[in-house]
Amino acid sequence: MPSKTAPVLATTIQAQPDRLVIVTDIGRFEIPWQECSGRLACATEFERGRAELSPSGYGIHWPLIDEDLAVGPLIAGRGE
Repeated sequence: MPSKTAPVLATTIQAQPDRLVIVTDIGRFEIPWQECSGRLACATEFERGRAELSPSGYGIHWPLIDEDLAVGPLIAGRGE
């Protein structure tokens, strides 16, 4: 029988010049922009810095570049 796992929710995010920092209840994850998405890798620091964490904690939205990413896939396979 497959096990169900609880979704990973972000509590805070921080856009640093070279990476995205995601803090969750299971830890802190630092992801280089080029590993997040091509749009984010090419965006300016100003554009990346306008990230909005969804109220649910499931996703992150960058309105200035119209990019949306889910937290779970971003941190999958990192540090657990």
